[in-house]
Amino acid sequence: MAIGLLWWKKKKGTKLFLRPKPVDLLLCLQNTSENMYPSMLAKEANCTYSHTVHLLQKMEKMKLVKFEKKGRLKLVSLTDKGAKIANFFKDILKEL
Repeated sequence: MAIGLLWWKKKKGTKLFLRPKPVDLLLCLQNTSENMYPSMLAKEANCTYSHTVHLLQKMEKMKLVKFEKKGRLKLVSLTDKGAKIANFFKDILKEL
């Protein structure tokens, strides 16, 4: 009986999105009209730079964000899939 209650733990992305910082990063990216540097995102989400980069790399593997290299700088932006999920979280937060 307990096995049926934990079905969500086996779903892809649950370890990533059942924490506040990844959601904060997605919403920060959504609320800006321009691409951002990971350091800017870290500051905006009140998160360390290394943790921000780690989360962004996981999001990139899930095809939620993409990195664009401009010279020595890396810019981060949402993909269409990432924007869809960010909208989902934004709608959830409106209901709370």
